[in-house]
Order: sequence, then C-alpha cells, then structure tokens
Amino acid sequence: MADREIDEATGVETVGHEWDGIKELDNPMPRWWLWTFYATIIFSIGYMIYYPSIPLIEDSTQGISGHTNRAALQVEMAEAAESRQVYLSQIADSDLQVIRGNEELARFAVAGGDSAFKIHCSQCHGTGAQGSPGYPNLNDDDWLWGGDLDAIYLSIKHGIRNDEDDDARYSEMPAYGADELLERDEIAQVTQYVLQISGQDHDRELAALGEETFGSECATCHGPNGGGDREFGAPNLTDAISLYGNNAELIARQIRKPKHGVMPAWGDRLSDETVKQLAIYVHNLGGGE
Repeated sequence: MADREIDEATGVETVGHEWDGIKELDNPMPRWWLWTFYATIIFSIGYMIYYPSIPLIEDSTQGISGHTNRAALQVEMAEAAESRQVYLSQIADSDLQVIRGNEELARFAVAGGDSAFKIHCSQCHGTGAQGSPGYPNLNDDDWLWGGDLDAIYLSIKHGIRNDEDDDARYSEMPAYGADELLERDEIAQVTQYVLQISGQDHDRELAALGEETFGSECATCHGPNGGGDREFGAPNLTDAISLYGNNAELIARQIRKPKHGVMPAWGDRLSDETVKQLAIYVHNLGGGE
C-alpha cells in the first residue's frame, strides 16, 4: 500500500505505529511458530472428533472414542466396591474378636471405622475423638459402660438414654438439689469429699462430713470408694476425669441438677458391618481394653 513506510536500515515495511520515535517493523512470524500453531489447530479438531468436547443444550458430543472421565470413575468405583465387599462379607460373618485377630481384616475395619467416625461421630466426639464437655474422650481408658470390644459395640449399636432402642443403655442420677433430696450444706460436703477421693484440693472438714452422705446416697451406684460401676454407667469419681467438669462448682452443679447425655442408636441407622468397624476403630484408638 502507498501509505506504508519502508524502514531504510532493514528494508522491512513498518506497521505504521510509532512510540517516541520508535517504529515497529512488520516482520513475518517465525516459520516454526506458524507450524506449531497450525499443528495445535489440527490437534484440537482431532480431539473434538475423538473425545466428548462440544457442549450441547442437555448433553455434549460423545466423540468416536466413547471415553469419559465420569464413566471411567464409575468403573473404578464399581471395582473398589467389589473389592470392599469381600472384606465386608467377612466382617458380617465374623465376631469382633475374630476380626481383631485377623491383621488384614482388622486393618480394613480400622480404615472403614475411621471414615464412618468422621461422618457420623466427629460432630460430638471431635475429629480426633478427644471429646468435649458432655461428650466422652474415646482416646483414654476411662469408660462409663466398659471399653472392651463387645461393650463398645453395644454402646454404638443401641446408644445411650435414647427413645429409639429398647436396649439402649440407661442410667440416671437423681437431682439431689432440684428434688430436695439433700440440703445445700450436704451437697457442699459431698462435693468436697469427691474432690478428696479424686486427689484434688479440698476442705478436709467438709469432706469428712460428706463421706457419710456419700456412703448412704451415692455409693450404691458409684461404689463405696467412688470407683464407679459400669453396669449402671456410673463414672469413676476417684480420678480427675469428668464429663461435665471437675472443679467444686461444676461437681456441685452436677449433684444438684445433673445433666444426662444422650447418644443415638446407630444400629438402626448403619449396617452391622459399619457398627463393627466403628467398634474396632474406637477400640484401636488407644483406650480400648
């Protein structure tokens, strides 16, 4: 074109742009770059023909290969489910001790229990099963209803103090203050006695007075020495582990108007294989007996 300028130094036509006296030369693109560009176009056309790629209103082109990542995933999931089913069948047909004694099966059960715990149990017991006020720590060896495999299985299967399962574990501590079963002074004395037997700072005189009240009112469930009774879900009071706190104020509050935790019955919500895996996982956390 007549209005295009030729650079004198190089003999190359300029593009007509100029910045601060600098003019841009209209050099052609390198051949290798052009051929690479053309190759990508050819490749993309072949890709669209071979693989699903072009979106339609409700679907997409399927391509001549018929391959999709979704279909491949479904195949892998089916294979994984088939592989798991072999182990699940063995778990269904075996008791807990047999599962625990089979290293490969126990490893599968722990992995499955870990997954189920994160979905169904971590909301209350925490992701690490460390518990929180009102929800037991499952890593230690302080158990209300027993920490062997069978006891853990029963607790998970039937739950605690729920209205769903006739075999739910059930116990209830009287409200000694709210129901006026003990005077305020007596509750204060028993509180100091509980602090004493759990090895904490306490008032010796009040604790001595509270020992007699403890023997007449509390020992039936908690034992004469406060060691607890798993048949009734009565906690051991001789250690410093407590669901609702172990200082004087919180102990007295629990005596006056106790809190009673509720755990669902998972036997009606989960398969028996899953309940067994959960029992083995919890037992494997370190506090299982």
